[in-house]
Amino acid sequence: MLSVPTLWTVFVINFLAVGMVWAYVMRSYPKFDAARYWALAALSVAFGSGLSMLRGIADPTIPIVVGNGLMILASCFAEMGIKRFYGRPISWRMCALITAVTCAGLAFFLLVYDSIAIRTLVYSAGQAIPLAATLPLVLAKENPGARSPAAKNPGARLAGLVAILILVTNAVRTACALLQVGGEMSVVDFNAVQAAMILFLVFLSMAWNFGFLLMAIDRLRNEVADLALLDDLTGVANRRHLAERLAEECARSERSGEPFALMVIDLDGFKAINDTHGHAAGDACLQHFTLMAQTRLRPGDLLARTGGDEFCIVLPSSTLREGALIAHRVLEVCREDAAGCVGIEIPIAASIGVAQWSRDIGPFPDRLIAAADHALYAAKKRGKNRYAAYDASPLPSPPLL
Repeated sequence: MLSVPTLWTVFVINFLAVGMVWAYVMRSYPKFDAARYWALAALSVAFGSGLSMLRGIADPTIPIVVGNGLMILASCFAEMGIKRFYGRPISWRMCALITAVTCAGLAFFLLVYDSIAIRTLVYSAGQAIPLAATLPLVLAKENPGARSPAAKNPGARLAGLVAILILVTNAVRTACALLQVGGEMSVVDFNAVQAAMILFLVFLSMAWNFGFLLMAIDRLRNEVADLALLDDLTGVANRRHLAERLAEECARSERSGEPFALMVIDLDGFKAINDTHGHAAGDACLQHFTLMAQTRLRPGDLLARTGGDEFCIVLPSSTLREGALIAHRVLEVCREDAAGCVGIEIPIAASIGVAQWSRDIGPFPDRLIAAADHALYAAKKRGKNRYAAYDASPLPSPPLL
């Protein structure tokens, strides 16, 4: 039979180490809000376990009520971390309510009606509420606040599975305590059955935190991947991202036969802006153009800067006519902005070429880009500050042999 202080020593050492890890993550990635709550959860468990080691030495109110209360608080912090991970609001009021009610129940069944079995029930119920609240998030196939579906995040799946195991283990432990399976228990010593289940809960708690670490790694890895696909100056997609998206759209259109459109944009007179006003002013014009263009795009459209003053816009599920309408809208917002320029403000004008995917293009994005470039050249040849659409002539039929 294992002593309670020995079990709580395992808790303290393990969760102090976990708390240090989360504190390092919190310091290294200050915008990762979930790390703050997971660090608080680990440290709360460590301090709660430390207080629980005082059983048989100090007044039992401290290790049983305060110590266990801190571990319930830790479960609430863990739940809040998961909610922040998925961009969901948190409730400090609910956290305080769960902890306070659990502590009150533990105090009542210690000081008024002493029953270790019912205290086990109260503790398990208090921990079950925040754990159960995490399951819809970590087990959901889709989460609007997440960068990727939870089903594709191994850390989320692990956290969900472990949370279920913790809930089941607490339920079994409570049933064994109420039915006195394994023999009598005291404040200082648990019976062999309870000790084994507490050790299992220590393992599950560590595995739960490991799931959080995997979730964090997946999130940070996605952020690094996003940075590799974004233009440093404007924040829109870069050439690499454009190439990936065009390959996807071409493959999708070849399977379904549904067309999509591409716009190629070149800012008019941009070299003169750089030469006259300096490169800082040119950079500001590029940033301003991206902001204006994005106001005229639809959800799902992709704006990319391909280099210098050149941009592309991918228009999924769009015909040549729809692409031409969006090109007109982009030109209109530029013209309206230019008409309002005063003093040293620099007007921005653009030329746009529009092309539509066809069966002749197939899975080759370069052919679509070449068609849009051809239309762009036509727009510039006609006087700039306008758009042109590429209308491919049908290929002649091969001669009959």
